[in-house]
Amino acid sequence: MTNSLPTTEIREVIPMTAPTDGVVSKGLAAGRIGTFAGAVLGISSVAPGYTLTASIGLIVAAVGLKMPAIFIAGFIPMFLTAYAYRELNSESPDCGASFTWSTKAFGPYVGWMCGWGMVIATIIVLSNLAAIAVQFFYLFLARVTGDAALADLPGNKLVNVGTTLVFVAIATWIASRGITTSERVQYALVGFQMVLLLAFAVAALVHVGAGDAPAGLSFDAAWFDPFHGLALGAFVIGVTGSIFAFWGWDTCLTLGEESRDPKKTPGRAGLLCVATILLTYLLVSVAAMMYAGVGTTGLGLGNPDNSENIFGALADPVLGQWGGLLLFLAIFVSSVASLQTTFLPAARTMLAMGAYGAFPRRLAAVHPRFLVPSYATVVAGVVTAVFYAGVTFLSERTLLDTIAALGIMICWYYGITAFACVWYFRGRLFTSARNAVFRFAFPLSGGIMLAAVFAISVGESMNPDNGSGAEIGGVGLVFFLGFGILLLGAVLMLVMRFRNPQFFRGETLTRSTAALTGETDVLSTGRG
Repeated sequence: MTNSLPTTEIREVIPMTAPTDGVVSKGLAAGRIGTFAGAVLGISSVAPGYTLTASIGLIVAAVGLKMPAIFIAGFIPMFLTAYAYRELNSESPDCGASFTWSTKAFGPYVGWMCGWGMVIATIIVLSNLAAIAVQFFYLFLARVTGDAALADLPGNKLVNVGTTLVFVAIATWIASRGITTSERVQYALVGFQMVLLLAFAVAALVHVGAGDAPAGLSFDAAWFDPFHGLALGAFVIGVTGSIFAFWGWDTCLTLGEESRDPKKTPGRAGLLCVATILLTYLLVSVAAMMYAGVGTTGLGLGNPDNSENIFGALADPVLGQWGGLLLFLAIFVSSVASLQTTFLPAARTMLAMGAYGAFPRRLAAVHPRFLVPSYATVVAGVVTAVFYAGVTFLSERTLLDTIAALGIMICWYYGITAFACVWYFRGRLFTSARNAVFRFAFPLSGGIMLAAVFAISVGESMNPDNGSGAEIGGVGLVFFLGFGILLLGAVLMLVMRFRNPQFFRGETLTRSTAALTGETDVLSTGRG
């Protein structure tokens, strides 16, 4: 994994150096991804199986029976922002997505920092997903073999890092073999986890109907109302939690140049993805709540002993021994699937930034056979491996704080993209009712919500109690890491400005706006 691909197997895509309002074709495999496939890849990136087992207990501890309302509240800014992505993609399909659109709306400096936020957040998440996959891998082996000692192996740093690097290498290899290979693998992995989640929900509800569930709560429509019986603080928790619970759906939008209908398919896939995730979250969480209740003892979802792995506590009681084992495997599969698909947006954003000269041009290389950014994928894999190994051996607390700082970076690039939609289309926001809703009201509302969560995340990051407890001068390490990573990006941006000023002078991707008379952006084939 650490060796670069031979240069004879790579073709490099160089954008036009003359000013143009359009984007450039980068040599990716066109016409491969449909709406359903795009949605599957997005769902995989979100990792519903892992997300649910890790988040249900924490949400219940904060809001109790209002958990479904919290998921709805958290869904709102993601849904609104998804429309910003859809509208921008319909005008200018590009694998750079947030980077490309924010550059066209606000100029190269904002665009570069937006792209940096996306790439570095994804690298950190890749490290986290690999670590999660390793933990569930050994937990699954312990359950299968009956050897409880296997579950403790991730505590050994050598075993942990070594196994993590193997998972990263496998995911990198699959992502480098072409978008069709990734698609086929994800059909199997996502299908398996979604079937098991559905089976769990149905089985739990059957237990409730039969009267043999520990809690056996009756269904109440008030659980879904986020506007009554929910304190402002709890509502904020819901919106903040959504950054992680729904994050990953934008993978669909980075596949625009590989979609069958570049201007329509990615946006439809993104909306289908977030809607499917919401329905999955509601079904599984309600079934779990009706079965186990929200108590703090026994199988109750509020029991602190269950909060980090709800399915670990409920799998066997709900599905039986073998069914529970399969559900445990589904959670492992969820993290592995997400690890593989999360490489897709990272590599494609790096490809776009390389093609336009914002990153080193070598990252614009596309494999001639597989038609994917193999070089950028390998770079993402190497950086992920080095980052994880480094922080694990130096300090696991630093890794935890870095992950906690993700909220800052995610809100950063999601929010910029939402506002970029409003600014880019400012010339024709009110030429029709459709534009007023989908290009102004929805993106602006989503951007404001994300900006608010960004501010809240920054405030919370200053409290050491909201991370590992590490601090500098009484200020939490999470704050310094969050802003430190963004500051590092600003320094690297200045270095790139010195080494390759064409992008920053607007010679490869210009700042532009959608004209009143119609679309101004076209795909061109300006490869050198």
